[in-house]
Amino acid sequence: MLSVARGGVSETSGPSEDDLFEVLSNRRRRYTVHALGQEAGAVELGAVAERVASWEYDVAESELSYDQRKRVYTALQQSHLPKMDDAGIVAFDKQRGMIEPEPALEEVDVYMDIVQGREIPWSQYYLGLSGVGAALVAAVWMSAWPLTLVPTMGWMTAIVAAFTVSAAIHTYYAKASRIGAGDKPPELER
Repeated sequence: MLSVARGGVSETSGPSEDDLFEVLSNRRRRYTVHALGQEAGAVELGAVAERVASWEYDVAESELSYDQRKRVYTALQQSHLPKMDDAGIVAFDKQRGMIEPEPALEEVDVYMDIVQGREIPWSQYYLGLSGVGAALVAAVWMSAWPLTLVPTMGWMTAIVAAFTVSAAIHTYYAKASRIGAGDKPPELER
């Protein structure tokens, strides 16, 4: 991965943005990333395959059939984990059946902001809140009635409070949707 720094281009370690998007483009790999985020250190392939299969088939791990486990295990071993290893997100030891998260796995959270259904992205929410705040400031500055009934400092406090409450809510939801933060991947929690 290359980054632009003052004075030129410098090389940094870790996967490229394209590699991250390629890894995250597949649901099974996203589930694997989430499963690895729930663990500290190296994890056995069988344990990850079982957890991913339970999410995919929407059954408890104890209720998985042999074929369901085997399908996910084989696909992870032969295709998905080597791709994730090549991208630098995990270190996969095929001989031992062990998966070790790499530091780059933490970067994946940035790309996992999932917006589904009727939700709007937080960036658009803050842009709208800024627009409302700017319109309110302009109306107060022009002494528009009935805004003059509340002191200017009261309106400024209300705007700051709106941003503070929004930021607190955003922080809460961001923590809840972090990779490895829940029992299930964020896309299954919604």
